[in-house]
Amino acid sequence: MNNNQIFHFRTITEYLRAAGLPKPAHPLISLVHMDDLNRPLAEGSFSLIYDFYSISMKRVKNAKFKYGQQASDFDEGVLFFMSPGQVFGLEIEKGSIRQRPEGWMILIHPNFLWNTPLAKNIKQYEFFNYSVNEALYLSDKEEVMLTTIAQNVEQEYHANIDRFSQSVIIAQLELLLTYSERFYQRQFITRKIANHEILIKMEDLLINYFTSGELSQKGLPTVTYIADNLNISPGYLSGLLKSLTGQNTQQHLHNKLIELAKVKLSTTNLSVSEIAYDLGFEHLQSFSKLFKTKTNFSPMEFRHSFN
Repeated sequence: MNNNQIFHFRTITEYLRAAGLPKPAHPLISLVHMDDLNRPLAEGSFSLIYDFYSISMKRVKNAKFKYGQQASDFDEGVLFFMSPGQVFGLEIEKGSIRQRPEGWMILIHPNFLWNTPLAKNIKQYEFFNYSVNEALYLSDKEEVMLTTIAQNVEQEYHANIDRFSQSVIIAQLELLLTYSERFYQRQFITRKIANHEILIKMEDLLINYFTSGELSQKGLPTVTYIADNLNISPGYLSGLLKSLTGQNTQQHLHNKLIELAKVKLSTTNLSVSEIAYDLGFEHLQSFSKLFKTKTNFSPMEFRHSFN
């Protein structure tokens, strides 16, 4: 596999053909056993794009991978998710052992979900938009649990198809996704050191932004701006904050903004309009409404409470 190639697979059948595997038993859903792949991993970088969902549990011993500027290892079971159109960039470092990965991968075409609740609900699982370096690291027990569910999916679509088949598979997929969400919440807690470092970096980033005058020039920083500067995805940042603080990124930003507004209202003689402008608001009404929502006081009522 040459460096910097992009591989775009539009159907599950197309992907399996490229991997040297037989046609899928079902054209819209398939479970791939990683050790069946006919091509061992080679050094170099490449990108994958699917027009379907994938849920992958992979392990590759003695191999290191890079995604952007961040490195990950697959020595333990790692679960990661891709939504249609998402780019999965992979670099296998020089000197890594060329070998086949272990594990499995469920491929789900969006058409399989059509006219089921999961077609809409799958968008609520933010980990489909996480970067691969934000994958879910599984304990042995968790890995066995999710592998059993994946095997149930495979067994069902290999059986005689009847009017219950889709509902049974959908139920298994929903169970797998629910467990994955639970395990992600566990990971936010157990990886406290790394997550604490992210929060410290974010606080430093916001302090620098708020004190540099960029608020009045550019307005409140976007979630994407913050995530890009922290080298994580917006969804992962919001999920992390939600787990540790009970607030998503937007709520956290608004609270920081209101705290700064309180300081200006209580320690300066700036007018409310000037403060609103300094904080990046184009309209005084927008600032006053947000302040009232967060504090139950209008800006002037809050200022008068200090006199």
